Amino acid sequence: MPRLDPRAPLVFDTRELRRQPGSMHEVSRQVESPEEMGTDIVAVPAGAPVDIAVRLESVTEGVLVSGSVRATAAGACVRCLEPVRLPVEASFQELFAYADRAAHHHEVGADSDEAEVYELRDDLVDLQPVLRDTVVPALPFQPVCRADCPGLCSECGAALAEDPDHRHDVIDPRWASLGALLNEGPEENRI
Repeated sequence: MPRLDPRAPLVFDTRELRRQPGSMHEVSRQVESPEEMGTDIVAVPAGAPVDIAVRLESVTEGVLVSGSVRATAAGACVRCLEPVRLPVEASFQELFAYADRAAHHHEVGADSDEAEVYELRDDLVDLQPVLRDTVVPALPFQPVCRADCPGLCSECGAALAEDPDHRHDVIDPRWASLGALLNEGPEENRI
Protein backbone atom coordinates (compact mmCIF):
# COMPACT_ATOMS: atom_id res chain seq x y z
CA MET A 1 0.00 0.00 0.00
CA PRO A 2 1.31 3.44 -0.85
CA ARG A 3 1.97 5.83 2.00
CA LEU A 4 -0.59 8.56 2.60
CA ASP A 5 0.41 12.20 2.39
CA PRO A 6 -0.63 13.81 5.70
CA ARG A 7 -0.92 17.17 3.91
CA ALA A 8 -3.53 15.87 1.44
CA PRO A 9 -6.89 17.60 2.01
CA LEU A 10 -8.84 14.37 2.57
CA VAL A 11 -6.28 12.77 4.88
CA PHE A 12 -6.83 13.24 8.61
CA ASP A 13 -4.23 12.60 11.33
CA THR A 14 -5.49 10.61 14.34
CA ARG A 15 -2.32 10.67 16.49
CA GLU A 16 -3.94 13.30 18.71
CA LEU A 17 -6.43 10.62 19.87
CA ARG A 18 -3.56 8.47 21.23
CA ARG A 19 -5.61 5.26 20.90
CA GLN A 20 -7.54 6.18 24.03
CA PRO A 21 -11.14 5.01 23.58
CA GLY A 22 -13.50 7.91 24.11
CA SER A 23 -11.12 10.65 22.98
CA MET A 24 -12.54 12.75 20.17
CA HIS A 25 -11.50 15.44 17.72
CA GLU A 26 -13.67 17.48 15.34
CA VAL A 27 -12.49 19.02 12.08
CA SER A 28 -14.21 21.08 9.38
CA ARG A 29 -12.65 21.69 5.99
CA GLN A 30 -13.51 22.91 2.56
CA VAL A 31 -11.65 20.85 -0.03
CA GLU A 32 -11.72 20.48 -3.78
CA SER A 33 -13.32 17.33 -5.11
CA PRO A 34 -10.35 15.11 -6.01
CA GLU A 35 -12.28 13.43 -8.83
CA GLU A 36 -15.64 13.62 -10.55
CA MET A 37 -18.14 11.88 -8.29
CA GLY A 38 -21.37 10.78 -9.89
CA THR A 39 -22.80 9.54 -13.15
CA ASP A 40 -22.84 10.76 -16.75
CA ILE A 41 -26.11 12.57 -15.98
CA VAL A 42 -25.22 14.36 -12.75
CA ALA A 43 -21.99 14.60 -10.77
CA VAL A 44 -19.93 16.74 -8.44
CA PRO A 45 -17.21 17.93 -10.84
CA ALA A 46 -13.53 17.41 -10.09
CA GLY A 47 -12.17 20.52 -8.42
CA ALA A 48 -15.57 21.67 -7.12
CA PRO A 49 -15.70 22.88 -3.51
CA VAL A 50 -16.81 20.28 -0.98
CA ASP A 51 -17.53 21.15 2.67
CA ILE A 52 -16.69 18.39 5.13
CA ALA A 53 -17.38 18.26 8.87
CA VAL A 54 -15.74 15.28 10.56
CA ARG A 55 -15.69 13.82 14.07
CA LEU A 56 -12.85 11.41 14.77
CA GLU A 57 -13.50 9.23 17.80
CA SER A 58 -11.14 6.64 19.23
CA VAL A 59 -12.74 3.27 19.91
CA THR A 60 -11.23 -0.09 20.83
CA GLU A 61 -11.09 -1.37 17.24
CA GLY A 62 -9.83 1.84 15.62
CA VAL A 63 -11.17 5.29 14.83
CA LEU A 64 -14.85 5.89 14.22
CA VAL A 65 -15.21 8.65 11.64
CA SER A 66 -18.59 10.38 11.51
CA GLY A 67 -19.36 13.39 9.43
CA SER A 68 -21.29 15.24 6.82
CA VAL A 69 -20.53 16.46 3.34
CA ARG A 70 -22.05 19.30 1.32
CA ALA A 71 -21.37 20.00 -2.33
CA THR A 72 -23.05 21.15 -5.54
CA ALA A 73 -23.63 18.71 -8.37
CA ALA A 74 -23.91 19.74 -12.00
CA GLY A 75 -25.66 17.92 -14.78
CA ALA A 76 -28.54 18.03 -17.23
CA CYS A 77 -32.29 17.93 -16.64
CA VAL A 78 -33.55 14.54 -17.85
CA ARG A 79 -36.70 16.16 -19.25
CA CYS A 80 -35.47 19.24 -21.12
CA LEU A 81 -31.67 18.76 -21.14
CA GLU A 82 -31.05 22.21 -19.65
CA PRO A 83 -28.07 22.48 -17.29
CA VAL A 84 -28.90 22.01 -13.59
CA ARG A 85 -27.00 22.64 -10.37
CA LEU A 86 -28.24 20.75 -7.34
CA PRO A 87 -27.14 20.87 -3.70
CA VAL A 88 -25.94 17.55 -2.30
CA GLU A 89 -25.91 16.84 1.42
CA ALA A 90 -25.13 13.50 3.00
CA SER A 91 -23.72 12.03 6.18
CA PHE A 92 -21.42 9.10 6.77
CA GLN A 93 -20.04 6.95 9.55
CA GLU A 94 -17.17 4.52 9.00
CA LEU A 95 -14.81 2.61 11.22
CA PHE A 96 -11.14 2.79 10.30
CA ALA A 97 -9.57 -0.23 11.97
CA TYR A 98 -6.12 -0.26 13.47
CA ALA A 99 -3.74 -2.33 11.33
CA ASP A 100 -3.57 -5.17 13.90
CA ARG A 101 -7.38 -5.28 14.18
CA ALA A 102 -7.80 -5.26 10.40
CA ALA A 103 -5.29 -8.13 10.11
CA HIS A 104 -7.25 -10.09 12.72
CA HIS A 105 -10.47 -9.39 10.81
CA HIS A 106 -8.92 -10.88 7.66
CA GLU A 107 -7.51 -13.87 9.59
CA VAL A 108 -10.85 -14.93 11.05
CA GLY A 109 -12.21 -15.24 7.53
CA ALA A 110 -14.53 -12.31 7.18
CA ASP A 111 -16.95 -12.78 4.29
CA SER A 112 -15.89 -11.20 1.05
CA ASP A 113 -19.51 -10.06 0.68
CA GLU A 114 -19.14 -7.76 3.68
CA ALA A 115 -18.59 -4.06 3.25
CA GLU A 116 -15.05 -2.90 2.67
CA VAL A 117 -12.91 -2.70 5.80
CA TYR A 118 -11.17 0.65 6.00
CA GLU A 119 -7.80 0.64 7.67
CA LEU A 120 -5.71 3.31 9.38
CA ARG A 121 -2.33 3.72 7.72
CA ASP A 122 0.36 5.28 9.91
CA ASP A 123 -2.43 6.74 12.09
CA LEU A 124 -3.88 8.50 9.04
CA VAL A 125 -7.44 8.31 7.71
CA ASP A 126 -8.01 8.69 3.95
CA LEU A 127 -11.58 9.90 3.39
CA GLN A 128 -11.50 9.95 -0.41
CA PRO A 129 -13.22 6.54 -0.90
CA VAL A 130 -15.71 7.31 1.89
CA LEU A 131 -16.50 10.67 0.31
CA ARG A 132 -17.19 9.05 -3.07
CA ASP A 133 -19.29 6.28 -1.46
CA THR A 134 -21.31 8.93 0.39
CA VAL A 135 -21.86 11.49 -2.39
CA VAL A 136 -22.74 9.23 -5.33
CA PRO A 137 -25.82 7.55 -3.72
CA ALA A 138 -27.03 10.97 -2.51
CA LEU A 139 -27.28 12.27 -6.08
CA PRO A 140 -30.72 12.25 -7.72
CA PHE A 141 -31.29 9.36 -10.09
CA GLN A 142 -33.17 11.59 -12.55
CA PRO A 143 -32.33 15.26 -11.96
CA VAL A 144 -34.81 17.88 -13.14
CA CYS A 145 -34.45 21.64 -13.45
CA ARG A 146 -37.77 22.07 -11.66
CA ALA A 147 -40.44 19.69 -10.43
CA ASP A 148 -42.98 20.72 -13.09
CA CYS A 149 -40.56 20.76 -16.05
CA PRO A 150 -42.67 19.86 -19.13
CA GLY A 151 -39.66 18.61 -21.09
CA LEU A 152 -39.29 18.56 -24.87
CA CYS A 153 -41.83 17.99 -27.64
CA SER A 154 -41.69 14.36 -28.72
CA GLU A 155 -42.33 15.37 -32.36
CA CYS A 156 -39.87 18.20 -32.96
CA GLY A 157 -37.79 18.57 -29.78
CA ALA A 158 -38.95 22.10 -28.95
CA ALA A 159 -38.70 23.16 -25.29
CA LEU A 160 -42.26 23.05 -23.97
CA ALA A 161 -41.44 25.46 -21.11
CA GLU A 162 -40.83 28.23 -23.68
CA ASP A 163 -44.09 27.54 -25.55
CA PRO A 164 -46.72 25.91 -23.31
CA ASP A 165 -49.31 25.96 -26.16
CA HIS A 166 -46.99 24.09 -28.53
CA ARG A 167 -48.68 21.25 -30.38
CA HIS A 168 -48.75 19.42 -33.69
CA ASP A 169 -51.83 18.49 -35.69
CA VAL A 170 -51.28 14.79 -36.00
CA ILE A 171 -53.81 12.72 -37.90
CA ASP A 172 -54.44 9.28 -36.52
CA PRO A 173 -52.86 6.87 -39.03
CA ARG A 174 -56.06 4.85 -39.09
CA TRP A 175 -57.90 7.87 -40.61
CA ALA A 176 -55.10 9.04 -42.88
CA SER A 177 -56.30 7.04 -45.92
CA LEU A 178 -59.75 8.68 -45.65
CA GLY A 179 -58.07 12.06 -45.89
CA ALA A 180 -56.42 10.96 -49.10
CA LEU A 181 -59.86 10.04 -50.55
CA LEU A 182 -61.15 13.52 -49.79
CA ASN A 183 -58.33 15.06 -51.82
CA GLU A 184 -58.97 12.88 -54.93
CA GLY A 185 -61.29 13.71 -57.83
CA PRO A 186 -62.35 17.04 -59.39
CA GLU A 187 -61.29 20.15 -57.53
CA GLU A 188 -64.87 21.31 -56.97
CA ASN A 189 -65.61 18.13 -54.97
CA ARG A 190 -62.66 18.55 -52.59
CA ILE A 191 -63.31 19.72 -49.12
